[in-house]
Amino acid sequence: MAKFDSGARSDQATDGERATTQPGSSPESGATRLEDERPAVTGDGQQPTVRLERVSKHFGELVAVRDLDLDIGSGEFFTLLGPSGCGKTTTLRMVAGFEQPTAGRVLIEGADVAGLPSYKRPTNTVFQSYALFPHLSVRDNVAFGLRRKKVPKDEIKQRVEAELERVGLAAEVNRRPNQLSGGQQQRVALARALVNLPKVLLLDEPLGALDLKLRKGLQLELKRIQRDVGITFVYVTHDQEEALTMSDRIAVMSNGVVEQEDTPENVYERPSTTFVAGFIGVSNLMPGTVTTVRAGRGTIKLDTGVEVEAGVDGIQSGERCHAVVRPEKLRISAASSGSSPDGLPGVDGVVQSSVYLGTATQLVVSLPGDVPMTVLVPNASEAERARLPGGGAPVRLSWEPEHMHVVRESQIRRADIEETVPAA
Repeated sequence: MAKFDSGARSDQATDGERATTQPGSSPESGATRLEDERPAVTGDGQQPTVRLERVSKHFGELVAVRDLDLDIGSGEFFTLLGPSGCGKTTTLRMVAGFEQPTAGRVLIEGADVAGLPSYKRPTNTVFQSYALFPHLSVRDNVAFGLRRKKVPKDEIKQRVEAELERVGLAAEVNRRPNQLSGGQQQRVALARALVNLPKVLLLDEPLGALDLKLRKGLQLELKRIQRDVGITFVYVTHDQEEALTMSDRIAVMSNGVVEQEDTPENVYERPSTTFVAGFIGVSNLMPGTVTTVRAGRGTIKLDTGVEVEAGVDGIQSGERCHAVVRPEKLRISAASSGSSPDGLPGVDGVVQSSVYLGTATQLVVSLPGDVPMTVLVPNASEAERARLPGGGAPVRLSWEPEHMHVVRESQIRRADIEETVPAA
């Protein structure tokens, strides 16, 4: 997807998109209507702005999205996060009207929008490609959709000025797109979407083409704008840090399904599957088996031979699992005879490597069975960094009990998890 939907029409869609969004075009005949089996409210008791009911999308034999249920609340910043090919962009396109579901329903403010082209939906879409008109000024680019809707000139002027002020481009109204930086062009695209007063703003990797420093700055700016306008944002990204920074809730997708839908804190601190634990940041996954369960807590015998206790909500005795501890939560000390100097649970291993990262030093420790563990130690002082063990040193890794989380096995190959873990 490389074009911007002005909200007035889908004139700026790609040729493939135009075929599905022009007036009179036929939606896919496979869309079905389902009985409403869930309460039509979000957790706060309000009707969701966007609701997906058992939505699936097939492209021939390829199943891009499988039986997806989502409720997105009014004024929420909701992110679809996952690796390439997981179904997140296809889901966004079905909400936008660029694709029709093979099965299931898409509702916006309670209305079934199946079959409606994008320009008839109360949505606007911003893509990674800004798709600004090069021959028009900033002012005229932002006003384009309003003029197509034949909004009165005085109102157009007022709304365009307000949106350009909101995105910090009030002084650039007469410039052309080629006179703007990439970040400024993306702000123009955002203003052009917001000026149409959509119920839902859909954003498909809008910051992906920007450099790292600019992208980080715009993440905070985009969240500020979203809070200011109070519009529901549905954001698609593969960038975990971006999702954690901006979102109210995150749906982590893999192979067309949602592996976990939760707040950023819970997705990071309490992942529900090994895929989520491996995809969101860097996780240490220690495989093992639950041996006993009582009152929501259980004993896990790690494959290293060590037994630990933790909460095992929903995991049964005898089930395979992984104990998860984030790298920054681990403590490292000299090897001991089966116990930690601080009395905390832990495991013994051997340092394989040590890398200086600036704010921290990253050590990789190998446990019995060739289980790798990543440890991040803040570089508080040069003297403390000099005391860190070097390669080949036997060490003890320990952690506070509340920092270990137990997840069940995902239905996904370990190799798939490793492919999606970002470089440290």
